Amino acid sequence: MISFIISTVFGALLLSGPARAQANMFDPGWTMQPGQSVLNFQSVKNRVIVETGSFASLRGKITSTGDVTIEIPLESVDTKVDLRNVRMRFMFFESFKYPTATVTAKLDQAMLADLPKVRRKLMDIPVVLDLHGVRRQLETQAIVTLLSENSVAVSTSVPISVAVEDFGLTDGMEKLTEASGFEILPSAFVSFDFVFSRDGTAGLPDAAVIRQQVSLRNSAVELEGNLDYDACKGRFEILSRTGNIYFGSGSASLESDSLPLLSQVVDIVARCPGMTIEVGGHTDADGGAAANLTLSEARARSVTEHLISAGVDARRIRSVGYGEASPVAPNDTTRNKAKNRRIEFAVVER
Repeated sequence: MISFIISTVFGALLLSGPARAQANMFDPGWTMQPGQSVLNFQSVKNRVIVETGSFASLRGKITSTGDVTIEIPLESVDTKVDLRNVRMRFMFFESFKYPTATVTAKLDQAMLADLPKVRRKLMDIPVVLDLHGVRRQLETQAIVTLLSENSVAVSTSVPISVAVEDFGLTDGMEKLTEASGFEILPSAFVSFDFVFSRDGTAGLPDAAVIRQQVSLRNSAVELEGNLDYDACKGRFEILSRTGNIYFGSGSASLESDSLPLLSQVVDIVARCPGMTIEVGGHTDADGGAAANLTLSEARARSVTEHLISAGVDARRIRSVGYGEASPVAPNDTTRNKAKNRRIEFAVVER
């Protein structure tokens, strides 16, 4: 969803260039106005429940040479519900590994030469979207409106359907489905409305001429400071479902791919003062029960030792191995066994 929105944003930047008849319409460059710009996505649950989300932070720039870059900080995803935002960040976008979605494009002045005259036009714009480690070229349509000599608005002509599988987000969607208990349509409908202004100018015309100004919402960005019990409990439950802690087969040695998520664990533990955190190790049912119990204990201890070495107070964390005794799925397929091989975090003392 973010990906498509980003691509459209690109269109907006492109269009912003022609505001002034000059040798180089992009000179000296254009910058997105985040307080005036909105990027929304809609998802469908259980076939009939429609939920709308957005992003609280957006950054966009078009250079004097027509190079466009749009950045969407994925941690700013805003669904209006704190723990739903956390699920989106950790389970779906995996923002601890892929913090930003980026759209890039190269603009041609000729395609915008008539904008000062027509004031509003529909354009097809090719962009490259980099989301979740996947780069794809996309073609999108955008309505470009010249608001003044130094400002332009770009918006979607119709909502855009974006399939999660195109950007390697299928596993994340499955995790969201399991966590929420809802069937979620594996695509999203994206729309946007962006405003850009020419660098070095007074900026936008009066807000009444454009639209009611929308203040930049920072509430969706992870808040600083300590968290209450419910916020801590919910975050550790979500972290336990990410599946982003890795060990070699039959080994308790942490793999380096585990470190981005564990750094988030360290941060959250620090923000949950007075609470004791349990690190629980679990295995699948392959092999003997005694061996699996020993392995689960060793893996939990390995994670605990890493957290302590990263600054977590040893008195506030304990490790426990459960072996194969608490599966979350039947041990009947490779995928289900992978779900059962896991590390869980839980608040055990307030």
